[in-house]
Amino acid sequence: MANDVEFHDRMLSLGLARVSEAAAIASAHLVGRGDEKAADQAAVNAMRNQLNMLDIAGTVVIGEGERDEAPMLYIGEKVGTGKGPAVDIALDPLEGTTLTAKDMPNALTVISMAPAGTLLHAPDTYMEKLAIGPGYETNLVTLEMSPSERIERLAKAKGGKPSDVTACILERDRHQDLIAEVRATGAAIRLITDGDVAGVIHCATPGSGIDIYMGSGGAPEGVLAASALKCLGGQFYGRLLFRNDDEIGRARKAGIDDLDRVYQRDDLVTADVIFAATGVTDGNLVQGIKREIGFITTETILMRSKTGSVRRMTYRNPVK
Repeated sequence: MANDVEFHDRMLSLGLARVSEAAAIASAHLVGRGDEKAADQAAVNAMRNQLNMLDIAGTVVIGEGERDEAPMLYIGEKVGTGKGPAVDIALDPLEGTTLTAKDMPNALTVISMAPAGTLLHAPDTYMEKLAIGPGYETNLVTLEMSPSERIERLAKAKGGKPSDVTACILERDRHQDLIAEVRATGAAIRLITDGDVAGVIHCATPGSGIDIYMGSGGAPEGVLAASALKCLGGQFYGRLLFRNDDEIGRARKAGIDDLDRVYQRDDLVTADVIFAATGVTDGNLVQGIKREIGFITTETILMRSKTGSVRRMTYRNPVK
């Protein structure tokens, strides 16, 4: 029985990296071509094909949408050969379709894998997110605090002033008040146009220059970001935001009864997880795809929460 097979994260990790790489390579020829849908579809096809080569009994819990919305990699889809361990899979075949189409920084292919039943089935709604890197006391910052209080507490914990803190925030109209309040403290803000998975990861990446992530974005991306932070040791807090009854219905369908719950990192990812991301366009996290006559080169970051290991891999792939 597949369910009786142990989750060997070390053995599966390189396979997961290949899945991420395949999606990036497939979207390479669509970088800067202005076609978001084609780029996304190329990544989806490649990621699904590669997943189906892995000896896993996989279930997509964070994917391209509900079954009636997405023909491939939909929520609940079974992937893999069925011969290995039962696993949950969270994925975004192309995090930053607009970034890819416009050849802007920080487009990624992203995927995480954990034992079955251990990744939150997050509904396709918004989530209020808050993240900081490792080395701080638990609940140093919380969603209940005002943005300025979070900045002040983090600055004090760092041994500096608010002006020594840099926040990462998604540039959206809904964040105007948040941005104004953070700037009023004296803190700096790095605004990003898309791709908040990378934004959250930056909090826990040495040398990124980012200390804290704040703001609302997609709940499914919150689970992917929490997967990465579980490997890197950062803190993550999320609370689902609902705009209408349809979104509340999606949450209840996903088995969520407490609509106001604040999820910490280990509530979203309850067991050891492996995470892989490959650069499509250049970013702070990984280099983007490099094309030359006859070759495509990718960079992938591969992380395991069990060991806290972070591996960077450059893959130069001959193409015909």
